[in-house]
Amino acid sequence: MLKKVLIAVVFSIALQFGYVSAADSSTISIIPKPVAMEVGEGCFVLTAKTKIIVSKETSDVGQFLAEKLSPATGYGLKVKKPGLFQSKKNTVILKINSKLSDLGDEGYKLTVSQKGILIEAPKAAGVFYGCQSLLQLLPPAIMSSQSVDGIEWSVPAVEITDKPRFQWRGLHMDVCRHYMPKEFVLKYIDLLALHKMNTLHWHLTEDQGWRIEIKKYPKLTEIGSKRKETIVGHGGSSRTFDGIEHSGFYTQQDVKEIVAYAKKRFITVVPEIEMPGHAQAAISAYPEYACTEGPFEVWTKWGVSDNVYCAGNEATYIFLENVLDEVLELFPSKFIHVGGDECPKTKWKKCPKCQAKIKQEGLHNEHELQSHLIKHFDKYLTSKGRRLIGWDEILEGGLAPGAAVMSWRGESGGIKAAKAGHDVTMAPNSHTYFDHYQGDPKSEPLAIGGFLPLKKVYSYDPIPEALTEEEAKHILGAQGQLWSEYIPTPEHMEYMAYPRGAALAEVVWSQKDARNWDDFVGRLATHLNRLDTYGVNFRVPEPAGLEQNRSFSKDMTVELKVPFAGARVRYTLDGTEPTEDSPVYTDPIKLTKNTVITARTFMANGKTSVAARGTYRKVTPKDPVKVDKTEPGVSYRYFEGSYKSVPDFSKLTPAKTGVQESFGIPGGGSGNFAVELAGYIKIPMFGLYTFYTTSDDGSRLWVAGELVVDNDGLHSSSEKSGQILLKPGLHPIKVGYFEAGGAKVLKVGYQGIGAKKKAVPANMLVH
Repeated sequence: MLKKVLIAVVFSIALQFGYVSAADSSTISIIPKPVAMEVGEGCFVLTAKTKIIVSKETSDVGQFLAEKLSPATGYGLKVKKPGLFQSKKNTVILKINSKLSDLGDEGYKLTVSQKGILIEAPKAAGVFYGCQSLLQLLPPAIMSSQSVDGIEWSVPAVEITDKPRFQWRGLHMDVCRHYMPKEFVLKYIDLLALHKMNTLHWHLTEDQGWRIEIKKYPKLTEIGSKRKETIVGHGGSSRTFDGIEHSGFYTQQDVKEIVAYAKKRFITVVPEIEMPGHAQAAISAYPEYACTEGPFEVWTKWGVSDNVYCAGNEATYIFLENVLDEVLELFPSKFIHVGGDECPKTKWKKCPKCQAKIKQEGLHNEHELQSHLIKHFDKYLTSKGRRLIGWDEILEGGLAPGAAVMSWRGESGGIKAAKAGHDVTMAPNSHTYFDHYQGDPKSEPLAIGGFLPLKKVYSYDPIPEALTEEEAKHILGAQGQLWSEYIPTPEHMEYMAYPRGAALAEVVWSQKDARNWDDFVGRLATHLNRLDTYGVNFRVPEPAGLEQNRSFSKDMTVELKVPFAGARVRYTLDGTEPTEDSPVYTDPIKLTKNTVITARTFMANGKTSVAARGTYRKVTPKDPVKVDKTEPGVSYRYFEGSYKSVPDFSKLTPAKTGVQESFGIPGGGSGNFAVELAGYIKIPMFGLYTFYTTSDDGSRLWVAGELVVDNDGLHSSSEKSGQILLKPGLHPIKVGYFEAGGAKVLKVGYQGIGAKKKAVPANMLVH
């Protein structure tokens, strides 16, 4: 009873703050947004006597709805077939209506009156999605797994007509780097269903773990599912391991249960069996399918192993065909994902069998050898009545005719594939990689890098502007990616997935012209309460409007933005963490001196966001310096070695020095290194200047002897900025940068008086 009372109290408080639907037209909150909705008068009240009326085609959907409604209401609703002279009052009718064929296989019409509810659709899938909208019309407490007292289960009178924009609407789940329990996979599927997503892309094999039972090759799980330890910290720099075995796999019976569970929710599970790269776990179990004898072990590091399948060995093809045969028995999905990404060719270049295969098949290089392998399995899957899909690297060396592409390295691969007539699922790392940071890395759990805030996800459109209307028909849809190197637990995966997953759901379901950011965040308030009731460890969006390194010369005001309706923002001005006792933000904050503003979002249910910080400095203008003689360009000092932050260059001896035209990595850089670039910048007029660095890994920028941009640390490509007040003339400028492996990126930009943001031009630099 205590649990019931607590939920009721939380619900009551949330209602006061506008977090939940009060069953009237002003608080309707459905995500993703329907195509059309008309609000009527009054509402329908669900009672213990309400019956769910189904036909043969909608019987399973009716049972699903009853199972969702019964726990919170405590009603134990009955599911019945229609009877002669049966009253339609106090009923929820689930009906197949072939006259609604213009809504497609997944569209529906939902009508709520004071007498009852009618959900009708041309196919059962549409009826199911109508039920999801019905659940979102009820108070969020309907998501509770236990009976909730003190709530009238009312549904506002509405008429909704709805259908999806795209046919592929999904999330990806990597269980190889970190195994996720079967129970969580099922919960993940339920969350997909709630958001009207229809595809789970299940990544099952990797260098760091093989997670699916293959009966013909038992060592794949006996050996390949276990790694002896796991790297601690960021894989780009850490050399520390935890010494703890990580293991886990799904039996074929587990897979059958998961696939059947998903099917009842109209979700297709697309398995990914990696080839020819990301194979070290597999060849640890069966080294005879590698280019060298080994021995190998399941990889304990993150990244990409050079140990791949031998593409010149016929036995490798037979092995993978046998694996796929068992996979096809378990997964009825039309598409089978074969990876095809990030396959180093170093072993192939030295492998006699691979070189012989290249010669035998008349191939030009190792890229065409990979294409040969992909084409082989495209034909193989086609012969089994399936279709191959792979990451956009399968375009290299020529694409198999029937293959579909998943475009992850931006949109270029998807554009190329669509123009060539291939179907495409958009999965660009710019907008759909949910393993990237959502906020300031200093406040977030360790992630692989990048920056993907909620608003950027919502801004995405899966159809690139470069495509014609006809070419755009090949865009199947889009999905979000959750690679789990830095996601060790189910709770952490939920934190990374939501609410970004809700934003993406609206991107792929709702019509483009109907999407509106302010409207979405208004509905998000109720939706977050819904997720909280369901026990989802979502991330609470933090306040917007703060700048990390802002300078001002006169008094200024800072305007914070409350992230969603009903939330409260509390703040401090001394750098400490805001608490429930801190001031509530109501009006812009006036600054007259150096100030650190720290703000957090507070929800009525007790959840809070991470702290957002803004550093504001009141500055005086910097005087220029006099230099007798200058020459164009900047000088550089280049240092070899491994670094974790921008070093103190005064203590190092450079490997080489020189002069170059402008800021950038001298000679492109090689391996691990650091570089210092220095000179003077010509400032044309008095004013407040903003400087930017974009770097992978860290960088720092000094102007007039002051640290203006601190973009230091191990991270993927990210941009940071800072400001400084400068008088016209020459001012010293210096950039420090280091690279710790991976991509090499260093860009320096500025924005001045009357000038748009751009790279610092060479004609402004001297030394």
